[in-house]
Amino acid sequence: MNQLPFTEDTIIFGLLCLCLGFVFYTSSIKTGFWKKFYGFVPTVLMCYLLPAILASSGVIDEKSSNTYYVASRYLLPAALILMTLSIDLKAIANLGSKALIMFLTGTAGIILGGPLAILIVSIFSPETVGGNGFDAVWRGLATIAGSWIGGGANQAAMLEVFQFNQEKYGGMVLIDIVMANLWMAILLLGIGKTKKIDAWLKADTSSIEELKEKVSTYTAKIARVTSLHDLMMMLLYAFAGVGIAHFLGHHFAEFLEANFEVIRNKEKILSSLGSKFLWMVVFATSIGIALSFTKAKKYEGAGASKVGGMFIYILVATIGMKMDLGRVMENPGLIAIGFVWICIHAGLLILVAKLIKAPYFFLAVGSQANVGGAASAPVVAAEFHPSLTSVGILLAVFGYVVGTAGAYLCALLMEVASKV
Repeated sequence: MNQLPFTEDTIIFGLLCLCLGFVFYTSSIKTGFWKKFYGFVPTVLMCYLLPAILASSGVIDEKSSNTYYVASRYLLPAALILMTLSIDLKAIANLGSKALIMFLTGTAGIILGGPLAILIVSIFSPETVGGNGFDAVWRGLATIAGSWIGGGANQAAMLEVFQFNQEKYGGMVLIDIVMANLWMAILLLGIGKTKKIDAWLKADTSSIEELKEKVSTYTAKIARVTSLHDLMMMLLYAFAGVGIAHFLGHHFAEFLEANFEVIRNKEKILSSLGSKFLWMVVFATSIGIALSFTKAKKYEGAGASKVGGMFIYILVATIGMKMDLGRVMENPGLIAIGFVWICIHAGLLILVAKLIKAPYFFLAVGSQANVGGAASAPVVAAEFHPSLTSVGILLAVFGYVVGTAGAYLCALLMEVASKV
């Protein structure tokens, strides 16, 4: 009979699935206590928190578990493929220049906001942005950049690439969740005053009405009941793609290390370009984009992104299992960095929206396609009109595409800023 802590992966994985099932079941209850509870506590935070409680209380031993390795090496790239195979680059372009400008403005706000936040906070609290080696704060903030440009998949990629001390990772997750959800709450409050905001922005909203009709037609066209054949084909695309991405990523990273001194030298800023994991993620995303030009993209109608989302939540649970809750508030000054960071993102969005007279819809969804990713961008879009849900998904998927490169650039800038 097993004694605590549990060390067998079969048991640990079962407990992680139990946590996820509990969260999604209770969050689906729309009355009573659970409705009020999830009105204050984000679902994704609970998916991190419950496994963290199991590990911190000694129920499971995460150090003896390979569940994170399997989730990050198999399920993460599979999720990236499934969540990008449906991307329609032409449709994104057809959303109009203002939609893309607002999305890219949100991305720029995260990329520039990270290093600027470090510089600002370092003025009055230099110890907050310090740290050496794998304890360096900029490495942890890189995971937030990943989360805020695309979502959990990019966050996990940055955690793996920059190797932040995972015992301190809980503090970064706290900043991520608190700031992202605070900003989302502000955006949702603004939806009730959309007409006033659009009037202040002097925005032309006629394109939004055309968008509603177009998206509703496309969504109805591809939707279908998922069959076993559909699931097996998604399995083929996802995990054959994973194998190819690992093969190409491994050999490309070795090629870079063998031919470029700046990458081979581990003390150089660009040394992380030699990460096999980074290039595996890049190739997995590229495979997904390539598939979007084939008939494989129709599997979105059978739920490809939903299967990918399930893989992401399993990954979230394995990451949560590695968090030490006792160290979450070890560096409360990090909250200041997160606050300044999200304010820069928001301020830049508002400024550009005013300059180009973009509708509030593009501001809100463009922001959440970055900060919230596929988990919340559709929610915000649906609050404007149910037929616009897939617009949020479309931009969020685009966030997954640019997320790895954007977060990587932000991390390099934050490393430079932390040493100024």
